[in-house]
Amino acid sequence: MWPGLPRAEDGRVTEIITGLNLSLLEILALLGAVALVAARWLPPAARSRATIAAGAVLLASAIVLSVTGLRWQLLPVLAGAALAAPFVFAPVLRRRPGRRARWWLALPGTVACAGLITTGAVAAWAFPVPVFPEPSGTFAVGTRVLQWTDPLRPETFTADPDDRRTVVVQLWYPAQSSPADAPRAPYLGRTEGEARTVSEALAAGTGLPGFLLDDVPRARSRSVFDAPVARGRFPIVLFSPGSGGVRTQNTAWAEELASHGYVVAALDHPYDSAAVVLADGRTITTETVSSGDRDKDEELAAGWTAVRAADLGFVLTRLTELDRGDDPLTGRLDTARVAATGHSLGGAAALQAVRRDHRFAAVIDLDGYPHGPVSPALDRPALVLTQAITPATDPRYLPRLTEVLDRGTAPGYRLTIPGAAHLTFTDGPLYLPPVPSIVGSLGRTESPRVVAAATLAFLDTVLRGASTDLTRALPAYGELSVHHPATTR
Repeated sequence: MWPGLPRAEDGRVTEIITGLNLSLLEILALLGAVALVAARWLPPAARSRATIAAGAVLLASAIVLSVTGLRWQLLPVLAGAALAAPFVFAPVLRRRPGRRARWWLALPGTVACAGLITTGAVAAWAFPVPVFPEPSGTFAVGTRVLQWTDPLRPETFTADPDDRRTVVVQLWYPAQSSPADAPRAPYLGRTEGEARTVSEALAAGTGLPGFLLDDVPRARSRSVFDAPVARGRFPIVLFSPGSGGVRTQNTAWAEELASHGYVVAALDHPYDSAAVVLADGRTITTETVSSGDRDKDEELAAGWTAVRAADLGFVLTRLTELDRGDDPLTGRLDTARVAATGHSLGGAAALQAVRRDHRFAAVIDLDGYPHGPVSPALDRPALVLTQAITPATDPRYLPRLTEVLDRGTAPGYRLTIPGAAHLTFTDGPLYLPPVPSIVGSLGRTESPRVVAAATLAFLDTVLRGASTDLTRALPAYGELSVHHPATTR
């Protein structure tokens, strides 16, 4: 599956067994439980030894896991073994051989225990600890988190007239190589505590029981906090997450771009992102709620998009100051080559940011409906990645998207990726059940690869001047529609 998963902070080796998404200890516990249930059906000569061996392996594994961290997926496995244990061990403990229950009486119990064990294995497969792909570029990846307050903008989500708009930004950047044992950055937060806060908020926002995502905060990304910056001057890619999303929701994508020489700056939008943990410890959760009325919701979304677009412009201003100041990134940020990107509502924000701020040289919309005005026309190259358009798709989506691209005075590209779903364009495929309607059918390996590869082909061409013919390169990843610059208005 994914190579080289690092150690978790609790010291537990989390080498994942291909396909099952279980650690070695968890595999031993699963095998012990299976062997214990199966021992009932072995010939008498082998039954006692198999029962004792299976029980020993299971007990030892369960004890160690209870100390290092027992995942909820193992609870059905242990429950199945516990239910089977009295019936399996009773004949072994008798001094004289006793009569076994008739097979047709024992079979329902065996099936029930086997069902519980299977449930645990399936749950581990469906809700794994996410394992991030090794970036394919030549650079190692560093990361850091910054918090900036815009003194010129009031916070429109609060009634306090003195409250100013604050954003939290995570950077992924080309870095010098770190030692092999350097701790990798936690996923979803600066600490595992912050990651758990964010994970719980994401689960609540989607209506899932919180425990289903308990394993996500255990994950480690491929980047190293505050790693030394690599030599060079690197183009910038700003990223806005989806509605209720978080800055880290596209970590695999960001790390891949950074390894190829880009600085990615992803934003948390307070009161819009699921949960934003500020430097002073406060946690701000989302307040953007749908009204249920289509026209009203479009008006709300347009307003939220405008706030996000302003956030993107503000962050670019601060990055420009950072490049000219006294910072490890000073002299490393090529602020003349900047792209605005986003997923879902963040994609709409990226489109609006490029319309209002000519410092952006390109825009990428990852399956985002273009909320807000369609004028002025886009005059920078645009790439839109979408899932397949089906009868279930909002009928306004494709006409609106086509209008935006057709009006543009620069080349526009719409790439429809077969097998993609809305969450294919995030880290979702790495830790959510592989259900096509949720994360698409590309799989945990292919989903991030396709999205990052298409993105890099576009960015290398429009920001770095690569000689790539996008009309030939992009169809390798999906169905391409090219919107040539409009010449009349």
